[in-house]
Amino acid sequence: MIDPANGEHVNERPRREPFATRLPLLFPGSLGDEQRAVYEAVTGGARAGRAPASAADGPAKAAAFRFVDDAGRLLGPFNAMLYSPSVGQPLQDLGAALRFRTAFTKREREIATLVVAARLRSDFEWYAHERIGLRAGLEEHEVDALREGRAPMLADVRERVVYEAARQLAAEHDLGDAVFTEAVATLGRAAVVELVTLVGYYAALALQLRVFRVGVPDGEPAPVWPPEDGED
Repeated sequence: MIDPANGEHVNERPRREPFATRLPLLFPGSLGDEQRAVYEAVTGGARAGRAPASAADGPAKAAAFRFVDDAGRLLGPFNAMLYSPSVGQPLQDLGAALRFRTAFTKREREIATLVVAARLRSDFEWYAHERIGLRAGLEEHEVDALREGRAPMLADVRERVVYEAARQLAAEHDLGDAVFTEAVATLGRAAVVELVTLVGYYAALALQLRVFRVGVPDGEPAPVWPPEDGED
């Protein structure tokens, strides 16, 4: 619908553009000192594949997804972090902690993250973590099930608990007593705290990505979501 007063479109879904349209991408040369510190924290270390998370992970690998463009500008949620370094720095550090410093296996972590991305239909979040998840050992059929909102066939008990707890957190913003009790018994209290924080973190990023109209990088295919209720 078009507002007759100003000609703007209202009550329509946000368009998914290849790059942020509400927060222009910032060139590295334009950054202040605090912004530069955030930039270097994002582009250096494990997130960029420049250092393994632990010695057991072996040599570093190239990043699984594109989060810097050819001009060196940050893509995805990271560009927004530069606009408010006082928030962006702890936010990116929390993300790094959740990806590299929790008790979860890589598969468990990516199952939970993809549950959030699919529930919130976050294109960039799915683009990034589908690739991370496949590299972490998720199978194509497991990833497809998560994207379509179906429970994947998981043989591991911990993974099944992670999936169900993440699904309930993303859908209901709470954990019922039965799921909470099972999660504590299977994962431990510390891991439940980490899981709740992980779901909240990626939900917050998904909200930013939606508000700032951030899609997948240019040239990358957007995920194909199943029809929502009422859609053909």
